[in-house]
Amino acid sequence: MYPLLHTIDTPDDLRKLERAQLPQLADELRAFLIESVSKTGGHLSSNLGTVELTIALHYIYDTPEDRLVWDVGHQTYAHKILTGRRAAMGGLRMAHGISGFPKRNESRYDAFGTGHSSTSISAALGMAVAARLAGKDNRSVAIIGDGAMSGGMAFEALNNAGAMDANLLVILNDNDMSISRPVGALNNYLAKLMSGRFYAAMRRGSEKILKGMPPVLEFAKRAEEHVKGMVTPGTLFEEFGFNYIGPIDGHDLDVLVETLGNIRKLEGPQFLHIVTQKGKGYAHAEDDCVLYHGVGKFDPSHGITAKPSTKPTYTQVFGEWLCDMAAQDARLVGITPAMCEGSGMVEFAEKFPQRYFDVGIAEQHALTFAAGLACDGFKPVVAIYSTFLQRGYDQLIHDIAIQNLPVVLAIDRGGLVGADGATHAGSFDLSYLRSVPNMTVMAPADEKECRQMLSTAFHLDTPSAVRYPRGTGPGVMVQKDLQAIPVGKGEVRREGGKVAILAFGSMLAPALEAAGQLDATVANMRFVKPLDEELVLKLAREHALLVTVEENTLQGGAGSAVAECLARRGIVVPMLHLGLPDAFLEQGDPVQMLADCGLDANGIARSISKKLAG
Repeated sequence: MYPLLHTIDTPDDLRKLERAQLPQLADELRAFLIESVSKTGGHLSSNLGTVELTIALHYIYDTPEDRLVWDVGHQTYAHKILTGRRAAMGGLRMAHGISGFPKRNESRYDAFGTGHSSTSISAALGMAVAARLAGKDNRSVAIIGDGAMSGGMAFEALNNAGAMDANLLVILNDNDMSISRPVGALNNYLAKLMSGRFYAAMRRGSEKILKGMPPVLEFAKRAEEHVKGMVTPGTLFEEFGFNYIGPIDGHDLDVLVETLGNIRKLEGPQFLHIVTQKGKGYAHAEDDCVLYHGVGKFDPSHGITAKPSTKPTYTQVFGEWLCDMAAQDARLVGITPAMCEGSGMVEFAEKFPQRYFDVGIAEQHALTFAAGLACDGFKPVVAIYSTFLQRGYDQLIHDIAIQNLPVVLAIDRGGLVGADGATHAGSFDLSYLRSVPNMTVMAPADEKECRQMLSTAFHLDTPSAVRYPRGTGPGVMVQKDLQAIPVGKGEVRREGGKVAILAFGSMLAPALEAAGQLDATVANMRFVKPLDEELVLKLAREHALLVTVEENTLQGGAGSAVAECLARRGIVVPMLHLGLPDAFLEQGDPVQMLADCGLDANGIARSISKKLAG
């Protein structure tokens, strides 16, 4: 089915092709992507949109000596296929398979590991400067989407890159037509012209001649900016010190290859603006690129079909609560850093558009923006993934916690996330949140508690966080009221013998199952901060062994809070702490990953039995 693609095992093979063969390769590569992702699941829309760009980059640039740095990284499947991993795509995002993102230890063609956004320009600039310091002539390319350009780090890097005058190319993949609409023959022609050596030589030569006449030089620069500004949107990037080229059609291989070929010969910072279409070449994805952004397995001929679910996800529980609480309290405002669908805010955005704020991929701004709203009497709810909250930690401390502002953090994807791997796992939030003064940190054990804890958090006048896992819970019926629960109070869910298991959040269900095997007591601790110290002391007095269980790294987590509580009072009791290991866990099936960490029922029972035997 893929006669040309099957001859490409490395970019060297690609560079042996005639330019006239590249469109056929693009067609085969796109068809292979659809077939492959339909069998494994993964990111589809974004990868279909970068097929031609990926081919053109590897065709023109001497990879891996030339460095390609992909922002976010979920659009690199074509890159993986062309760099020797075509056969490995059958294990994409699976245990012991290849990652869905670039990884340095996976391939020498993956110049920089990514998973979060807005990092590519900084990393590629570091590589460009490294090449200059080492006296090498290799080039560095950052490929960044227009969404990632909303992250402040991208602009910090642009500002620094222009001043350093390194051999860096930044490619803006504008796939939502959000920056510029006029893409056609004129823009393609201008891009070729402005990326050509004649234009570059004339530009630099004029600068040398006019350096002795500063007023004339300044006039010439402004005249050039105004002329380019009339036909291109690149004035901003020119001000950063880049030579702006584009916008061009990112699916036109002839234009891409010729323009990149010209840019590869230029010195200094270059900025190429291309326009692409998410889901390009697959009608279902073109019609709904959001639905096909991240997909499970599906039939390519029919597309994604909705599967009925008997249980709501935690994300859905949050979304329903948000709408219900907003209807009751006009002070509620909802904030998300570009994760409306993923965080369950679609219905809220439709019902309360004036109180819904998507701030783009700008987690730091999201938190300080929320702090500003809280200062003036509103009650912000920030819906954010655990791994992305890490990027706003400074703002959490300085702008929210120090000022003791009533901002609610609805933290999705707490714990392991399966196929997305280490970059997206929420392994550290209980540790980094409980160390912050004024914070209240809650971990619901089921869907009902999730809703109750969100209400509890909303009614506090201090910073708070409700941390819940990805996917569905144990299936507890959710009450539709907005009832809160007592702050800092856990509950005993099972009375047993000499072992007490203190379960936090999602670990309650496997802890109860393990306790059934061992006849152990089980406490649903609910709060990581403030910890129910009265309950901890009672369990310590009445049991010979305390076991803490959490889906969080053990270092500084909930188990540490229990140990610290007992140490402060000089109470010595045998303890066993179970949680995530001190390692970055790779992708895999989430159920199996928890089992591998000893956090399923059998693993918990086995660890306790071993401790008792010891």
